[in-house]
Amino acid sequence: MRYDVAAVRALFPALAGGTAHFDGPGGSQTPAPVAEAVARIMTSSIANRGTVTAAERLADDVVRETRSAMGDLLGSDPGTVVFGRSMTANTMDLARTLARAHGWGPGDEVVVTSLDHDGNVRPWVIAAEAVGATVRWAELDPATGELPVEAVREVLSGRTRLVAVTAASNLVGTRPDLPAVVAAAHDVGALVHVDAVHLAAHDLLDREALGADLVACSPYKFLGPHLGVTCGRADLLEELHPDKLLPSSDAVPERFELGTLPYELLAGTTAAVEVLAGLAWEGEGAAEHPDPAGLSRRERLAASFAALHEHEEGLRVRAEDGLRAMDGVTVHSRAAHRTPTLLFTLDGVEPAAVHRRLADRGVNAPASHFYAWEASHRLGLGAGGGVRVGMAPYTTADEVDRLLEGVAELAARR
Repeated sequence: MRYDVAAVRALFPALAGGTAHFDGPGGSQTPAPVAEAVARIMTSSIANRGTVTAAERLADDVVRETRSAMGDLLGSDPGTVVFGRSMTANTMDLARTLARAHGWGPGDEVVVTSLDHDGNVRPWVIAAEAVGATVRWAELDPATGELPVEAVREVLSGRTRLVAVTAASNLVGTRPDLPAVVAAAHDVGALVHVDAVHLAAHDLLDREALGADLVACSPYKFLGPHLGVTCGRADLLEELHPDKLLPSSDAVPERFELGTLPYELLAGTTAAVEVLAGLAWEGEGAAEHPDPAGLSRRERLAASFAALHEHEEGLRVRAEDGLRAMDGVTVHSRAAHRTPTLLFTLDGVEPAAVHRRLADRGVNAPASHFYAWEASHRLGLGAGGGVRVGMAPYTTADEVDRLLEGVAELAARR
């Protein structure tokens, strides 16, 4: 399958500076159509949502179009798409609201995992502790980086009210067997909240087919602006009544959205989904795909993610093979099924120092625990974490080689 990375790169003004960006898992670079969409709304005649003036209708159209775009991306009814300041903020509010609505208390249990980003751990821990519920941990296997389904099953019980699990680790890329986890949780009557922040940049999700009750993501990880998006089962959202202002709408999904929405960021999010849906048709790739005019956006997204997967997976293998061949380098990404994201350490060199040395060569590969606090400690890396290498739609083989050359030089100097 043809993927024209040069044509894709032409969409990203930031790449003209020559820096090799492996920092996409922390936030991707922004394509011009996204920036233009943001600017267009900010310079348009726009007002609060309504139906009387053109300015009001524009705001309403922006919101409706972005719900539709995110529904296509996540495989969920647009009417279940909720916007917020960030995934973490959305989850904090949701955890508190869910605990209250479902009457969590002593004797109830909530399951979190040591693979997850803390944004899908701490909100649930805080909500459980506030009402006296018990928190149980499903542990990753440090030797493999896997989160075995059995590790989840063994902490489930008839008292489990919710399981919070990642679709893919933002630290080491591990992709748990999500369908099996969802099924196991539902077998004991528990809800499932899926953190798809990392996976949404690399694969097409389908909340409804998966059966996940709630799914959260962050558009700035997949070419869009900074905000958070959560979607869920319509009937579940109808049961939940978050704290809100008295005059604000009590309809779903508006009841979950505090204050006026950032219309410009929503427009940028819609543009980001459109860019993703068009990746397979950029440049020479267009010749190998059917006329996009005859396809739905969901179908175009599926084709583009298939092409993107092939591109990113090839780069991951190239980078991983090169790193594993170096003396003193340990690659901590070991799971059988994972995203094109690698975490490594270099013996005798602090990860932060590797980060700085690579930056001097125009290679951005940051070092941290990346808020996967529990995972970093379970892997024996502590607060320092490791150096993370993330592939993105604009990453090239030449950039991977630059990264490997920089690490090899550091390894030779030890």
